Amino acid sequence: MPHLITPPARTSATGGARLRFGVPGYAHPLVAPVEWAELTRPGTPLDWAVLDVANGPGARPDPHCLEAAGRLGNAGVKVLGRIDLVHGARDLGEVVGDAHRYLDWYRADGFLLDRAPVDRADLAAVRTATGTLRTLREGTHLVLGHGTHPHPGYADLADQLVTFSGPWTDYRWSQAAQWTAEHPPERFAHLVHGVPRTHLEEALRIARWQGAGTIFFTDHSDRGGQMDPFDTLPGYWDEIVSRIGTGVSE
Repeated sequence: MPHLITPPARTSATGGARLRFGVPGYAHPLVAPVEWAELTRPGTPLDWAVLDVANGPGARPDPHCLEAAGRLGNAGVKVLGRIDLVHGARDLGEVVGDAHRYLDWYRADGFLLDRAPVDRADLAAVRTATGTLRTLREGTHLVLGHGTHPHPGYADLADQLVTFSGPWTDYRWSQAAQWTAEHPPERFAHLVHGVPRTHLEEALRIARWQGAGTIFFTDHSDRGGQMDPFDTLPGYWDEIVSRIGTGVSE
């Protein structure tokens, strides 16, 4: 069972390493040019940004996505290609094929393996997949997009785990699994939508308290699954960049 924890290395909600952003994927650069441009703003504490062309790399190279990815790379931002693991149901050959297209077409620095499985029974298959992907490019950055706390064995398979992805109404009552205390904050990411501006301070406090080093908070919601809340900038983007970028503690 998950437990709310305060490990020795995280003695308070204000201590520890500074938070950074992980952008789970904006809309196409032609649809969201402002969003993509903001990611290259000097001083933005950005860990990585996900490129999702068409529920994956798409069927052919997209010059607009290549240009956007190139700008991020030139700004020193890691670009991750989104690969859907379908909770472990995806064929390894398909996963590797998507990875090759991201590398060949967009020069990706790594991958967000979205909808990653969470059970111990799937560990071996995910270990094979992540091990194979690491051989394709030196220094590949891998993020497992579980969206919840998985079996602790997954921590050995990737650089980061997304241990929360969902609405603020769930996040504000969420708890961190006890085993996460064995790892530093940079190993965990939280992606939260529907966070009101009035609760932004509380959300940042929760992230620090639970030991997440990478976050993305937005005030947009999924409106019953009718839209992707992460497609556009949060309404308080400037405020949260200022808070995190200047190291303001909550």
